[in-house]
Amino acid sequence: MRTPIRFDYVPYPLWRRRLPAPINAIAPTLLRAFYPVSYEAQPPQTADELAGFLQRWKLLPGSITAADARHVLDADETQVETAPLDAQPAPSNEAIRLPAQWEPMERILLAFPVLYPPLWYSHAQMIEAITPVAEVTVLIPASGWARAISYYLRARGLAQMERVHFMHLPTDDIWIRDFGPFVGYADGGQRAAVDATFAPLDHYPQTQDDAAAQRWAAQAGIPVRRFDFETEGGNYWSDGAGTLLVSDEMLARYPELDRSAIEARLHEAFVFDKLIVLPRLLGEETGHVDLICKLADAQTVLVSQPNGTHNDSRLRQAVELLRTETNARDQRYRVIELPFPPLYRNWGIFPIWRSYTNSLTVNGRVLVPVFGLAEDVQALDIYRAAMPGFDIIPIDCRVAANGGGGVHCLTKEIPSAQPK
Repeated sequence: MRTPIRFDYVPYPLWRRRLPAPINAIAPTLLRAFYPVSYEAQPPQTADELAGFLQRWKLLPGSITAADARHVLDADETQVETAPLDAQPAPSNEAIRLPAQWEPMERILLAFPVLYPPLWYSHAQMIEAITPVAEVTVLIPASGWARAISYYLRARGLAQMERVHFMHLPTDDIWIRDFGPFVGYADGGQRAAVDATFAPLDHYPQTQDDAAAQRWAAQAGIPVRRFDFETEGGNYWSDGAGTLLVSDEMLARYPELDRSAIEARLHEAFVFDKLIVLPRLLGEETGHVDLICKLADAQTVLVSQPNGTHNDSRLRQAVELLRTETNARDQRYRVIELPFPPLYRNWGIFPIWRSYTNSLTVNGRVLVPVFGLAEDVQALDIYRAAMPGFDIIPIDCRVAANGGGGVHCLTKEIPSAQPK
């Protein structure tokens, strides 16, 4: 089966990619038509600059002029919290229990895609879906961006802005699921965090991303256990009751370690009784479990079904494994298959795997990625049947998918101060 090729927007910091010197010299100029490259070094600060940015990148409502926006922005007093770059959190030596996503959550962290204007829409949708039930902390690389984002959200009129908080905390990219803090509960019930090593790619700078968890935790006053192990948040589902689901990407990354050694390492950071290892997708850059399955509850797991690609055998293995497995409480799983949209290659280079399992559960709501496909309706209906009592909210992830993820990849939950 031939893989289609498309030419869609690429939400990667391509201007930072390490390329051969002659290409590297001209890449920023070539990319200015698609990315506000100059704003990375010189972010907008004045009302004029902010209004000009919103107008240039078509982020103003249709009836609003730059002059109108400038007037509102000039009077804007949006508050920004700053996470000091050199702050150190209190150290912790405890492993944590990772709560299930259906446990009470205090807030959701997002790294706002200021340099990817086509993604502002999806992030606004997520904020609008979350704020009725939880706080949202929006990480920004410079304080000035807060006024532009606040204006954009207020113009849409759907977010509960009293629950939107801005934090100046620079990151290299937007995929906060992978580099953000693992926040859970220590033995005494108090919140604590794990900060794993984040360094999955060779061709992008990632020092800011790797430092983000510690910087956020220091500002939030949450102690941190440093975990010297390369792993990302997108490769974990927890039922909060002793079961962790991961993919075999960990085994591939550490070929010198067998499964028992990997499990021993994970016990250094996380409290669990049973580890279930699922086959990862081959030819998909992350290898993360959140593209394969989604825990709806402790006994219900949604799984991506075969879609006519070279990964069909692996997806069938995942389904069969889960059908025969039990969780840590020896309860069998109810396995429900979700449609898995067909693979395509963006610009003939990037393989794009769109997964409905890449969703976020937060305080009675489930934010489900949709892609403008016929399969969206079926996927949403399956979620409603599998998770009765939850509000199922579609989030447009057509652009985000070209960056390799969806709602789950772009969010990071922070549990309530008191466990359930």
